[in-house]
Amino acid sequence: MGTQDIEAEIEEIAGGEFEREPVPSSKLKSWKSFLGMYAGEHAAGTEFMIGPLFLTAGVSAFDLIIGLLLGNLLAVLSWRFLTAEIAVKHRLTLYYQLEKICGKKLVIGYNLANGILFCFLAGAMITVSATAVGIPFHMEMPKLTDTTPNGATWIIIVILIGAVISLIASKGYDTVSKAANWMSPAIVLAFLACGFVALGQLGVQSFSDFWNIWGEGSEPFPGQIKYTFWHVVIWSWFANAAMHVGMSDLSVFRFAKNPKSGWTTAAGMYVGHYMAWIAAALLYAVYLKSPEAQTFLANGEAPPVAPGPLANNAIGVFGIIAVVLAGWTTANPTIYRAGLAFQAIIPKASTFWVTIIAGTVATIAGLFPAFAMKLLGFVALYGFILAPFGAIIVFEHFFWKKTGIVQNYAEVANISYNKAVLFAWAISFGVFYFISLQFDVFLSFVTLPAWLTCGILFLIFSKRLQKTAWHQS
Repeated sequence: MGTQDIEAEIEEIAGGEFEREPVPSSKLKSWKSFLGMYAGEHAAGTEFMIGPLFLTAGVSAFDLIIGLLLGNLLAVLSWRFLTAEIAVKHRLTLYYQLEKICGKKLVIGYNLANGILFCFLAGAMITVSATAVGIPFHMEMPKLTDTTPNGATWIIIVILIGAVISLIASKGYDTVSKAANWMSPAIVLAFLACGFVALGQLGVQSFSDFWNIWGEGSEPFPGQIKYTFWHVVIWSWFANAAMHVGMSDLSVFRFAKNPKSGWTTAAGMYVGHYMAWIAAALLYAVYLKSPEAQTFLANGEAPPVAPGPLANNAIGVFGIIAVVLAGWTTANPTIYRAGLAFQAIIPKASTFWVTIIAGTVATIAGLFPAFAMKLLGFVALYGFILAPFGAIIVFEHFFWKKTGIVQNYAEVANISYNKAVLFAWAISFGVFYFISLQFDVFLSFVTLPAWLTCGILFLIFSKRLQKTAWHQS
């Protein structure tokens, strides 16, 4: 997770230029510039939650180990052959490219959705950090089924963490990005250390012992759904749907010398979304053998997922620090990006105040453990909402000549919103969200159909609306 902040980091390196023009060849970056950033940014606070949550969904060894291998490969291929390919061709930010196709008013709607979802994600990371900060105060940890704050100590700690993160983010991205770069290797090292210590605590001496930690899987915990092989594959593919098939990382790869830089996302997927998720799951496997966890299970309750105590149990104070840093390095730039999204809607507001507003929303969200405890579902919803906007860009890029539609129609026709985009997104979202709710279909399973439908409808509606517009003119 977390590649939304790479965009700001590269913009900061490049002097924050080229928001409304193609990146010149003199500013292009080699693949090495992307490798380190993706490796670091995807081993972050979210990973401490996602790994254990897979265990609560009752995954088997094959589902988790092979499913993640395949799902992350599909994500890398999406970045390489869609995002990086289009980014290098046009060298524009997502927002400017959307504006050319959709019109300014629709981009405002996109920014609003993006900003709010960023705030909720940042709130989940404030929750993660709070589970570590609360350890010295003997704070009661939130349970997997908790939705509301569980006490005064929790509220105070979350508010303090949120205030600090918001103030730092409001000062601008320079300090944030440099600090994150320094911290990323330590966080990756902590995940590795946690994984190896947990293997020792579980008495693993062979690969078969490792495999048997998950074995044939189990029943999901109370309130969780059962994850099969395809749940793991599709969910891990679309965990960053907004970034790759949703085209958010156009803003990142517009600085790449060639599309092959898209392969560097494999560092993020297999360091963060493979090694780190499995390491975090191992921490939770250790906890599940404890008397405390067994008591919860005996009473038919789901044991809590609290990253702070899990990491502390494995590597002590270093684990606590790693969890705080991991949550911080994810929440901080996420709040910053949310602030920029809001600023695009209210351009007269200062960066400081929109970031404080975003931080306040994130802190309020952090008070409610549900955002972190239901992170698998939230990430699926996040991708489902934003990914179809990327289909608009992808389908226009590859099919505008074949279908005979006008490229960058909003810009050419000088309109503030493109009805073809609005109708295509609204219909695809409405139909497949209804299917998910009505027939209890896992939301990630309908993300790809919604994406494809949105792209196809956009071409159909564009053809018809543009034909009508030219006749009228």
